[in-house]
Amino acid sequence: MKGYRTGLGWDVHRLTAGRPLILGGVAVPSDFGLEGHSDADVLSHAITDALLGAAAMGDIGMHFPDTDPEWMGADSLKLLQHVCDMVSAAGFAIVNVDSTVILERPKLKDYRLPIRERLAATMRLFVDQVSVKFKTAEKVGPVGEGRSAEAQAIVLLVSTGSP
Repeated sequence: MKGYRTGLGWDVHRLTAGRPLILGGVAVPSDFGLEGHSDADVLSHAITDALLGAAAMGDIGMHFPDTDPEWMGADSLKLLQHVCDMVSAAGFAIVNVDSTVILERPKLKDYRLPIRERLAATMRLFVDQVSVKFKTAEKVGPVGEGRSAEAQAIVLLVSTGSP
């Protein structure tokens, strides 16, 4: 039997005016975006961390530190793609990704399929291997108060038998 591994990822970014709101590589029309060193794509960051965790390769900050000017304004999908290549080179294949974005507004339901398609293409998966859910925080805490956005992700990897 092949070995399986799961990984859990989580990320949070402050909301700020004057930046685009990027989720899973898709620009969502909004009067605010997410603050961060890269494009601050909270969803891509959570998935990237989940992959790194499942493969026991550290975390996103270890590989792409926010103190390195190379990553200033970076497209988070490029970081995700790089980590997918690392995971593959280590002898693992992605079985599936399940993720959740927690954000009070804007409503995101119309962006679910484009986000899933963009993430799937980046990770070289079929769309049905990538789940993206949207939740609010019911006006509770920093997310509920409209000060931040969070994302959570879990991934399942399977050993391909060749590192």
